[in-house]
Amino acid sequence: MKNDLATRFQYVIGPIIAVSLLLYFVYHLIQGERGLLAWGHLKQQIVVAEQKLNVVKVEQHALEQRVHLLRPDSLDTDMLEEQAKEKLNFAYKDEIIIKDDELG
Repeated sequence: MKNDLATRFQYVIGPIIAVSLLLYFVYHLIQGERGLLAWGHLKQQIVVAEQKLNVVKVEQHALEQRVHLLRPDSLDTDMLEEQAKEKLNFAYKDEIIIKDDELG
């Protein structure tokens, strides 16, 4: 009986170790630091970062347009007057100034 138990143990221990190793690697394939779930989360972060990049590019383009209007070769007098009023607190005596941040 003791010999029979040892023989069964020899036949069972190999598959148990193999299944354990397989489960270990499958777990880390899915849950690991570089697993499928982490990969999906990283893809989601990339999408969010690309959306933020697009917003920043639009803002950058708008700022570049404003800077272009203030260059000496293409000076826009309306833009110059707007910047003078905003930065230097310049206004004519009969003007009333309402800033957007005061409305909100």
